[in-house]
Amino acid sequence: MIPNLDSQIGITVYSTQFTGIGGKIRVEPKDFQVTELISVKAQNSINDQNGYAVYKLKKKKIDTNHALSGIFKQKGIRLKSLGLKDASAITEQFVCSGNKGRTIEYFSTEKYSLEKIGFVKKPLSKKDMIGNHFKLKITGCQNGLSTFTEYDKILNFYGYQRFGSKRPVTHLIGKAILQRDFKKAVSLILSFTSTYDSKENTEIREKLSDEENYEKYYDKVPFQMDIERMVLKEMIEHGEPIRAIRIIPVSLRRFYIQAYQSFIFNQSLSAAFLDGENLFEAQSGDVCFDSHGIIGKYVKGLEQNLALPFVGYSYYKKTRFNFQISKILEREEVSPKDFFIKEMQEVSSEGGFRQAAINCSNHSSHDNVVEFSLSRGSFATILLREIMKPEDPIIAGY
Repeated sequence: MIPNLDSQIGITVYSTQFTGIGGKIRVEPKDFQVTELISVKAQNSINDQNGYAVYKLKKKKIDTNHALSGIFKQKGIRLKSLGLKDASAITEQFVCSGNKGRTIEYFSTEKYSLEKIGFVKKPLSKKDMIGNHFKLKITGCQNGLSTFTEYDKILNFYGYQRFGSKRPVTHLIGKAILQRDFKKAVSLILSFTSTYDSKENTEIREKLSDEENYEKYYDKVPFQMDIERMVLKEMIEHGEPIRAIRIIPVSLRRFYIQAYQSFIFNQSLSAAFLDGENLFEAQSGDVCFDSHGIIGKYVKGLEQNLALPFVGYSYYKKTRFNFQISKILEREEVSPKDFFIKEMQEVSSEGGFRQAAINCSNHSSHDNVVEFSLSRGSFATILLREIMKPEDPIIAGY
């Protein structure tokens, strides 16, 4: 049975036959270990000469952005990451300086450590990161982890964190912005509730469902709800929803749109699978990624991975998945052209393509521990979902 949370984010199928072993993840930070992988070319470019400093950042109980912010405040060095790693894990990743100024050899706090490993002639970027290796412990599960063999039969869904996990609202906000319903977007940000949210947060959100309470309850909104406070303040002072949405950092506003695109992608992948489409092998006429991540048409004999459209204003209709995608867009009452937002052009999205199936390598398991490597952009929780088949993903630690 598909959990309700999965359905809320567009996932309505399992693609493996495995019965599932249940259990929980992230009982302790050490149960979820992530090591970033960079290309051989990037690895070989790191040397002992002068240039842009490259560091290895190891952390736990803190996300990447907050760790880098702390390093800047304490050491005055501004660093960029190749990818974001969340707080509920022990993670190891590469970060790089954007200038050739002062460097440090080593720095550590209770939650993170930073160690210089060398220099590069030009700063490392996101394209140098090719994936992540995971070592994960599943607590309280049934026996049988070692019998899971369907690592090549897992659909490349967007995971729970893309939508807000405990409060899956980011895609709903994105849809409201797409439909130019800025008042609804404000309402969702301030008052959307979830059964998984805390009692205190739910109570304040219920109060904020009434616009007349905005000023009355502003001071009661906790400071960790920083986006809500920004939007609320703007609504109190000016009462213009589009202005309140614009006060949100552009990166987060774009994320709202991307979350809605991810929701459509998840629905498309689910529908195509249910309709019997082969999503694990490319065929004539398909759009594919080659081994270097370059997009192109299917060529027989080449090593290619099937891709599905990631809908935006430049949506490419000529795929075998247009039937499913068109039905979803009609049901959602949106069209590709809606992704060009005249009123807020900076968050417009042309779309693109995303791989249909997860590329999983270096997988092994023993007792209740599983290890595997995933290419950039794929979610470990989606692979674990197929192994565990959790009744409730949030209770299971997702």
